[in-house]
Amino acid sequence: MKTHPREILVYYNPNSASDRKTLAYAKTVSTHVKAFSHDQSPSTPTHWMSIFSKLGLDDPKELLNKAHPEYQSNIRGNDFDQEGWTQILSRNPHLIKAPIAIRGSKAVLCNSPTDVLKLTA
Repeated sequence: MKTHPREILVYYNPNSASDRKTLAYAKTVSTHVKAFSHDQSPSTPTHWMSIFSKLGLDDPKELLNKAHPEYQSNIRGNDFDQEGWTQILSRNPHLIKAPIAIRGSKAVLCNSPTDVLKLTA
């Protein structure tokens, strides 16, 4: 996907106050911000693999909210390969524990709203 060099993409949960704050911080960093709610998040494994690479993640499981009831009842205790975890994220983006902000070839899992500022460093 071609983007403006200063553009920030934010994948977030619009129902979360903390996620909305992350989006607000992103808008203070750049005038070029595109926000995608979880239901609009990447659905292709190739796109997810690109995000994992930008985040520097070897294990996509690190993106999941392990306290979520759906994770506890359906996923906990199972061991999947990277393709399996990618499928879980593709089908259940609401299980992502924090917003993901992307700028160019850099991405940040924003556990705190101010983590989006790491994209400017």
